Formats: sequence, C-alpha cells, structure tokens
Amino acid sequence: MAERRKTDTKAMTQPRYTGIPTFMRVPLAGEDWSGIDIGLIGVPYDGGVTNRAGARHGPREIRNQSSFMRTIHHVTRVNPYDLVSVADLGDVLFTKLLQHPGALDEIETVFAKIKGHGITPLTAGGDHTISLPILRALAKDRPVGMIHIDAHTDTWQMFQGSKFSHGSPFRNATEEGLLDPKRVIQIGIRGAQTTADGWDFSQKSGMRVVFMEEFAEIGVDAVIQEARRVVGDGPVYLSFDVDGLDPIYTPGTGTPEIGGITTLEAQKLLRGLRNLDYVGADVVEVAPPFDPTGNTALVAATLMYEILCLLAERIDSRR
Repeated sequence: MAERRKTDTKAMTQPRYTGIPTFMRVPLAGEDWSGIDIGLIGVPYDGGVTNRAGARHGPREIRNQSSFMRTIHHVTRVNPYDLVSVADLGDVLFTKLLQHPGALDEIETVFAKIKGHGITPLTAGGDHTISLPILRALAKDRPVGMIHIDAHTDTWQMFQGSKFSHGSPFRNATEEGLLDPKRVIQIGIRGAQTTADGWDFSQKSGMRVVFMEEFAEIGVDAVIQEARRVVGDGPVYLSFDVDGLDPIYTPGTGTPEIGGITTLEAQKLLRGLRNLDYVGADVVEVAPPFDPTGNTALVAATLMYEILCLLAERIDSRR
C-alpha cells in the first residue's frame, strides 16, 4: 500500500481569489494518485437531463465557490485535512460525450480506477445520471446501501424511450444488483408527478421513502435515526441532489420543487450521519446558468465539505 501523502493546505492560507481554483483549494493530483485517501472529482455531464440543462457546468462553479471553505468544522471540530490525504482528481474527460451509454461507460472506467487506487470518491455533478456508472464501479463486487437526499426518487423506468436519465439511476442500480433496496432510504421526496411509477418502484422494492411531509412532521433527529437504522453497519453510498433543498436556497437546478429541506436542516442531517461505512458520495444537479448569484454552487460546496468531514472521520477510524 502506498504511503499516505499529507494534504498540502498552504493554498488555504492565501486570499481566496488567487491561484488555480480546485475543490476546497486542495492540491490537484495530476496523474499520480498514490497515497490519496479521498479524491474530489467533477463529472461535467448532463446528458440525462429531462428539462433544464446546465448541470454540466456544475463542477467548475462548485470549485470556484468552494474557495470559501475552511479547514476545521465548527461543530464537530473535525479537520479532514489533518485526518486524511485529500486531492482534486480533476474532471472525468469524455470522448463519447454525445453517446449516452458510451459516456456512462467512460464515467465508470474512471471510478473503477479510483477504486483500484483505494481512494474514496466525493463527486460534484453533473446530473443524477452519473450516480449509476459510479455505483457500477464502486458496487461491482457487492450491493451497497444508500442515503439519498432528493425531491425525487429517481426510480422511474423510461423517459422518451430511454432507460438512462437523471430520473432513473437508482431503478437501474437496483435492477443491476448494485443497490440493496432494503438498505436504501430516500429523504425529502415531494412534488406532483404524471405517473406514480417511481414512488411505487421504490416502495415495492423495499426502499424507505421519507416524503417531505413526514420529514416536516417527525423532524431531523428522527430522520437521522431512521437513516442509520435502514443502512445499518454495511457499506453505504451517499447521494445528495441539491433539489432536495427548497429552491429558495438552490434555485440553480434542473427540476426545482418548492417546500423542501432548509440548508440548516441539511447540515444537521449530515452531521447526524457520522461513522457510517461510506464507499463514496456525490452532490449533483447544480445548474449555474439558472443562478447567476452563485449561491446554489456555494450551498453545494458547503455540503461537499460536510460530507468530506464524514468520509475523513470514517477513514481515519478504520486505521
């Protein structure tokens, strides 16, 4: 096993507007991925969007806004950079960008390489389609559980004749044996639909669906306990679609739904999910063209920092 490299945080002491923007201002890994514990990576792809495109621009703007992040968490006092080695792995590069199945294969190939290096990926999307090829790489050997925060279940069957869209990754992942649906919880689900197909598939397959009305009724602490009960001690993937938040906080997204989670509730929720057996995580569906203020990307960057602390603490506890 390669010796763990120390995270170089010198860039974090400089003015935020200087230097080449990377996620959280950590070093860009280049081609040498040895000794890295957590890889921050962008997947600039939105070929599965069903309405408002723009999430392809998400990783670049999240990198820019992530310059606001600092090192030590003010609640947990976790400093992820002291615990583990963190690097920016760059973006997935495509040669088949307009060939949907081919683009998904290219994403899978990169994440298989990440897994092969023993790196835990924290991904900035891109639309939610990207979670399927990521899971194909990370869950190839055994199905994993999942904590999924979203306005939508993303378990629909088809859209315009295609089974691959941002509305279907977790149906496909379940049918391909990548997810154990009995260890999946979906939090914040809401919004009218033209078909009940997605809700029905999630519930009939055994997923725990926490509609937003239940979330509001029982509160964050109860949802945290339910999430921990559902996923248990086994390997788990964390997927956070920013449309799970109310669009007052994240207007720059493809499928906004009012009546959602607040940013403070989201932070409290994530902080209640410490010490789970994470195999990776993503934050997706940031579409900067719909939010010229940059606030949606700032929220996404902050969520990534919260998740980074979760991953770092877990990796450190294994040692």
